[in-house]
Amino acid sequence: MAGDNNTTSIADFEKSLDELEQLVRNLEQGELSLEQSLSAFERGVKLTRECQQALKSAEQRVEQLVQAPDGSLETRPFSADDSD
Repeated sequence: MAGDNNTTSIADFEKSLDELEQLVRNLEQGELSLEQSLSAFERGVKLTRECQQALKSAEQRVEQLVQAPDGSLETRPFSADDSD
């Protein structure tokens, strides 16, 4: 189902973000060898790109959801009462 795919994408994003945060902590500690640091940096760049793509995709989905029939974007303040 499409909903299952969206849930998977969100879970993948969260997992990638968690891994990226751990890589940054490891690099900041300064205890990795040069080779380990380079590998961590390379992995971090890959994860950053994946996260950016996931955010771009989410932004496009939001825009589709708020697009008015005339093609313009409907904007309104967010309300906790919005349950649609």
